[in-house]
Amino acid sequence: MPGTKGSDAQKKQPAVPRPSSSVILVSPQNEILLLHRVQTSSSFASAHVFPGGNLSSQDGSCPPPEDQTRHDDAFCYRHAAIRELFEESGILLAKDGSSGKTLPVDEETREQGRRLIHQNQITFAEWLKQQHAAAEPDIDQLIPFTRWVTPTNVPKRYTTQMYIYFMPLPLHVDKKLLDELPTQGEREHLQIPTSDGGIEVTEARFLSASEWLRRAQSGEIILFPPQFLLLHLVSGFLDQEPHLDASVEEIQKRRAALVEFIHSGSPPWTHKCISPKMLQMTEDGRTVLALDDAGPELKGSDRRGESERVVLVRFRKGSAREVAVGWKKDVMEEERARSNL
Repeated sequence: MPGTKGSDAQKKQPAVPRPSSSVILVSPQNEILLLHRVQTSSSFASAHVFPGGNLSSQDGSCPPPEDQTRHDDAFCYRHAAIRELFEESGILLAKDGSSGKTLPVDEETREQGRRLIHQNQITFAEWLKQQHAAAEPDIDQLIPFTRWVTPTNVPKRYTTQMYIYFMPLPLHVDKKLLDELPTQGEREHLQIPTSDGGIEVTEARFLSASEWLRRAQSGEIILFPPQFLLLHLVSGFLDQEPHLDASVEEIQKRRAALVEFIHSGSPPWTHKCISPKMLQMTEDGRTVLALDDAGPELKGSDRRGESERVVLVRFRKGSAREVAVGWKKDVMEEERARSNL
């Protein structure tokens, strides 16, 4: 029938990736915040994820789909990361724009603000201005840490800018333990994450990156490849021994090493754009994901992903299990050796 070929071709076109942001929030103890998504979530259902979500009109304008700069770090992505973090966990990363100092807002006020925002009675920006005339999101402290573009075989696609943000360390650098009770006036700066009442999140919690990885490997929680890989990288720097009794100076040193790593590589991790592709299947039935492609939207640009590592994962009923990170060369050689047995 006339027009059938055109209709079929149109159906086969991959979905346009929706702009979104996520933030890897590092606590004063160098622990990472993850949220347990509700079972009914349209993406990453029941999984543990970094705080984040889709950009909205209140985050500012974003380039159109045909513009490759749509996949660049920009104000709209940064604003969305701070806004979504607040909406999902109650943690506010804001500052007094005139002085540059952290904006202290008590827990009760933050929770009231979240409720009003969820009820669409006020926008995040409007609520923030109510707290202080010069209040603004602390977007300058966000460090880009990869962008992920959903593969074309997935119905819902996203172009997600990942950031890392380091919460301030205690003021007194001579403290040996970070779990000491804060002195008078410091407590409000130690924001405790909470769920959003089950709207999108059932739990919000800080744990070390290595503990999150252990729980995923034991099957206690679900981590998808982007979250698993980034936690794997972060853990290599922040979770060195000793962990629990590390001094403030040692914690700062580990943070500095991680930041140096994020800015290293070719391209650096701040600029890597990853659209995972199936490389092969392992002998035990897991998928080996190559990470070097940036996705069709960035074809012809200088954007590239990670060429040395791969992620192994068993996809099952919309879930990800038995996730692991390996060196591409080692995994390929191991699989070749197994096939020759």
